[in-house]
Amino acid sequence: MKLAILSRNGKLYSTRRLVEAARAAGHTVRVLDPLRCYMRIGDDGFAMRYKGRAIDGYGAVIPRIGASITRYGCAVLRQFELMGSHTPNPAAAIARARDKLACHQLLAAQGIGLPATVFGDNPDDTSDLLALLGPPPHVVKLNEGTQGAGVMLTEKLSASRGVVEALRGLYANFLVQEFVAEAEGADLRCFVVGDRVVAAMRRQAAAGDFRSNLHRGGTATAVEARADEQAVAVRAAQAVGLGVAGVDLIRSRRGPLLLEVNASPGLEGIEEATGIDIARNIVEHVVNGAESCGSPGAPAASRRRRRRPPLTGI
Repeated sequence: MKLAILSRNGKLYSTRRLVEAARAAGHTVRVLDPLRCYMRIGDDGFAMRYKGRAIDGYGAVIPRIGASITRYGCAVLRQFELMGSHTPNPAAAIARARDKLACHQLLAAQGIGLPATVFGDNPDDTSDLLALLGPPPHVVKLNEGTQGAGVMLTEKLSASRGVVEALRGLYANFLVQEFVAEAEGADLRCFVVGDRVVAAMRRQAAAGDFRSNLHRGGTATAVEARADEQAVAVRAAQAVGLGVAGVDLIRSRRGPLLLEVNASPGLEGIEEATGIDIARNIVEHVVNGAESCGSPGAPAASRRRRRRPPLTGI
């Protein structure tokens, strides 16, 4: 099958591993920088070009779209979808996952447990907003932050109020959440592919920090996620609409609580920690999905079943 990987840098670990897994399985694969893709949109159809040449015939697209290019990257991915290419993570689902507020609202509506969260806009409401959350410590998160950036812990009410006022002064979008002390600076990354968790690791924050992200100095060890944790991770990914996702949970007295659904989870840390070939799992899932829906690059028998992909809201 003819596969495309949308990535700004073909040398990144996750991108390289996906290329290796695809070629090992006998597929043709190409890495495309989404910022070099440009599109023609008309009532007579959809077309795309890359560095002066037409892009067509890709059976599936694996998006590795960074947060800094979400808008344009999703537009390129949506164009692929409209041209008939299959993707495990549609553009609409990636956009939902990147908006922490919208994602939390969606997941809470599905009955998925998460830390209590508050959000408001008017400075006059700050005191009552924080009262809705309860006493500190509080965790303040930028709405579109990644890899632990833009996440702050405030241990006093005056500090919470000061951080909220400062972020409002910068016109930043943010959430404030309860701090779950019993997690002890650790979280659980469940890597979801399709309808199962293929790998899981426990991430522990570095001394003096509460953020367990590996990019922030956290350490990772392989774990076997409990049945209830796996069920929550799969439900969360499916609720957002993602076929490949990194779902972050914390263990609490109330059971597993969801922190985030990552639409472009890195492979390096979890493959090293667990020894599981996650890239191969992703490629197999993507190819099976493309063949079942009859994408352009699928075998002829599958192409005869091809259907136009549905349009979905962002």
